[in-house]
Amino acid sequence: MIQLEYVPQHVALIPDGNRRWSRSHKFKLYSSYSLGIEKFINFSIWAKSFGVKTLTVWALSTENISNRSRGELSILYRLYTRMANDKKIFDTLKRNGARIIVIGNLSKVPKPVRTALYGLERRTKTFKELSINILIGYGGRDDIIHAVKRIISDRRMKIRNINENLIRAYLRTAALPDADLIIRTSGETRLSGFLPWQSGYSELYFANKYWPDFGKKDLERALKYFSTRQRRFGK
Repeated sequence: MIQLEYVPQHVALIPDGNRRWSRSHKFKLYSSYSLGIEKFINFSIWAKSFGVKTLTVWALSTENISNRSRGELSILYRLYTRMANDKKIFDTLKRNGARIIVIGNLSKVPKPVRTALYGLERRTKTFKELSINILIGYGGRDDIIHAVKRIISDRRMKIRNINENLIRAYLRTAALPDADLIIRTSGETRLSGFLPWQSGYSELYFANKYWPDFGKKDLERALKYFSTRQRRFGK
């Protein structure tokens, strides 16, 4: 096990590159995404072993729901439902004390998917060693718009009372701490609207590997990078 001077308490992940990996390896998309989910379960265990307490993963964005084909979305929905009902995955979560928290506008996804994910959330709610936040039906701009609408709809709200803390409280992601480290795979070097409120002082790590190829050594490299950073928070 590597020794790190500083360990990020909250790691946020954009697991990008499943489709490109699928094409390059001549795998069916279903198999590629299935491997991606399996990789994320392993990633969660690795992160916990290094001392990470909170993990957030972008599973499906609002843009994905609007722009991707029905066939691809159907694959993702089937896999997320299967994952949520998989006894082996639940046993792994239980063994590692990992709690699942589902965040996003789940009205955008089919009811069976919502039911399965919320069921997993309920079954893991007493686990305390690692919090895994699954963002589904989530977009950063959509999250802020959601907060603004909630604030406007509160007729008791006074303009003088609107500040950072209040806006944060109205976000769908209100319960998320700021991300210490954000990892994006596949070589893309942008956040694409990921956690705009929680990423202002995040350290960013872009890995030149597609998500299914991302391994424990790659996570070690990301954590080592984080450990070398001087975080000034505007000072």
